[in-house]
Amino acid sequence: MKHIQALDCTLRDGGYCNDCHFGFENEKKIVSGLIEANIDIIECGFFVNTVEYDKNRTRFTSLNQVAQIIPEKRDGKIFVMLADHGKFVPEDLPVYDGSSIDGIRVAFHKKDRLGGLEDCRIVKEKGYKVFIQAMVSVSYTDEEFLDLIRRVNQVEPYAFYIVDSFGMMKQKDLTRLFYMVEHNLKDTIKIGFHSHNNMQLAYSNAQSLVHIQTDRDLIIDSSVYGMGRGAGNLNTELFVEYLNENADGKYELKPLLSIIDEILNGFYQRNPWGYSLSNYLSAKYNAHPNYAIYLDAKKTLTAESMDEIFSLMDDDKRVSYDKDYIEELYIKYMATGCVQETHLNDLKAQISGKSVLIIAPGRSSVDEKDKIIECAKDDADVTISINFDYAEFETDYIFLSNLRRFRELDVANRSKCIVTSNIPTVDAYLQTKYKVLLNDNEAVRDNAGLMLVKYLIILGAKKVYIAGIDGYSKDPNTNFADERMNFYTLKAVFEAMNAGMTEVLNEYKNEIAIEYITTPRFVVID
Repeated sequence: MKHIQALDCTLRDGGYCNDCHFGFENEKKIVSGLIEANIDIIECGFFVNTVEYDKNRTRFTSLNQVAQIIPEKRDGKIFVMLADHGKFVPEDLPVYDGSSIDGIRVAFHKKDRLGGLEDCRIVKEKGYKVFIQAMVSVSYTDEEFLDLIRRVNQVEPYAFYIVDSFGMMKQKDLTRLFYMVEHNLKDTIKIGFHSHNNMQLAYSNAQSLVHIQTDRDLIIDSSVYGMGRGAGNLNTELFVEYLNENADGKYELKPLLSIIDEILNGFYQRNPWGYSLSNYLSAKYNAHPNYAIYLDAKKTLTAESMDEIFSLMDDDKRVSYDKDYIEELYIKYMATGCVQETHLNDLKAQISGKSVLIIAPGRSSVDEKDKIIECAKDDADVTISINFDYAEFETDYIFLSNLRRFRELDVANRSKCIVTSNIPTVDAYLQTKYKVLLNDNEAVRDNAGLMLVKYLIILGAKKVYIAGIDGYSKDPNTNFADERMNFYTLKAVFEAMNAGMTEVLNEYKNEIAIEYITTPRFVVID
C-alpha cells in the first residue's frame, strides 16, 4: 500500500510573495510549527549562489546558513532546499553529514534537462536525497517525457516530480503523466507532485492522487495558507486535514493555524495571493505567472484585452518570463487601433497658446473642489478631466487612455472624449496615437495624466493647471475620489509610480508651465 508524504514549501514558494523576507525569527517559528504539525518534509528555502546572504530571507548560499533555522530535535523530518539549475554549483556542496539539510530539489526547464540531471547526479554523489523537479511537465511531448524518465532512472533519485508550474493541469493531464511515470520509473523512486492554483485545481488534483491505484510512495507539495506567487499553491492545512480523514494521516492542524494567524496573515494583507482572472488567463495559455502579474499591474486592460495579449505570445516565450518581451508586446498591442483626427485642427485652435486645467480622479479632486472650481472660472481657458466625468462641473473634454474607464463612462459624454488609439470606438470626438504619448519611465510609461500633459505640449498649450494627480498611498482606499476606481498592488509599485510621476512632470516643466491647484500628497514638483 502506498504511503503519502506531505512536503511543505511555504518558506520557498511563499517567498515569491515577500521577496523571501520572512524574518529570521519567523523562519524558525514556521519550521517549528511544521514539525509540530508532523509535516513529513520541510522545504527551508532556495539554495542559490547568485545572491548575497541575508539571514532574514530564505535564500541561502551555504548549508551552514540554513542549519540555523533547523532545530536540533528533528523528530524524523526531512529538510530540503530547492536549487534552480544554473543558480548553484553542485560541485561546491560539502559531503552530507546530517548537520544541515537532508536533500536538494533540483529544478530545471525542458531545454536544460541534461544539465539539470547532471546536477542531480553530483548532488546524489555528495550523499543528499535528490528530488528531480521537471518544471512545466506538460511542455514535454510523450516521447520527451519517457526519455526523461529513462534518464532519471540512471540517476536513481529519492523522488521524481510531476510539476504543474503554471497551474493549468487538468485531472486528465495529471493522470496521463502519472501513469507514464508509474509504468516506467524504477519502483524505488517516489513520485512527487507540485501544483499551483491558477485554475483552482490544486486541491482536487491532490485528492485524485490520494485515491489513485498505485503501490508507489507519493510526495505531494503544499504551502501553509496556499502562500505562493500569483494564484498560490495547494493549502497545507486543507490537504493534511484531507489526509487525516481519507488516508490515515497523523497531522496536527493547530500549529498550521497558528502560523497563519501569527505570521502569514500579515504578509497576505500586504501582498495578497490567490485565484484571480489574470492568473487564470496565464494558466489557460500555459504561460509563466509573472506575465499575469505584469499585465494585471498595468490596471489599463480589460479581461478581453489581457486574453488577446496572451494569445499573441510566441510559444517559446511563454515558459520563461521575459520582461522586455512582455513590455514590448504590451506596447505593441496598445498601439494598435484606429486614429481619428477629424477635429484635430479645431482642438489645436482651442488649446494652442491657452491655459488648460486638467482634473484627475485623485482624492483631492473632491477634497479641494473649491480651488478647482475657482481655477476653472478665473484662470483656465479649457478644462479636461482624465478617465472620468468630473461631478462638480462639466468639463470641456474628457481624456481617456483606459478602455475600462471608457466603458464605464456615460455614452452621452462620448462626443467630447479625446481617446488614445487603444480604445476601440467610432463616436469619440478625437482619437490620437497611443504610442506618441508614452514617456520613458517604466513605472508610469502610459499613465493617463502624463499622457495628457504630453499631448497638451504637442498641441502647443501655454500652461497646465493640475488637479487630482495626487500620487498613490500604500492604503489604496485613500487614493481616488470614487472608491470604485481603487486598485490594489504592492507598496513598492505605488512608490515607483510616485517617483516616476515626479520625475516625468519635472521633465515636462522644461517644456510647459505647470502649476498644481490641489495639494499632491506623493508627487513633488521642483
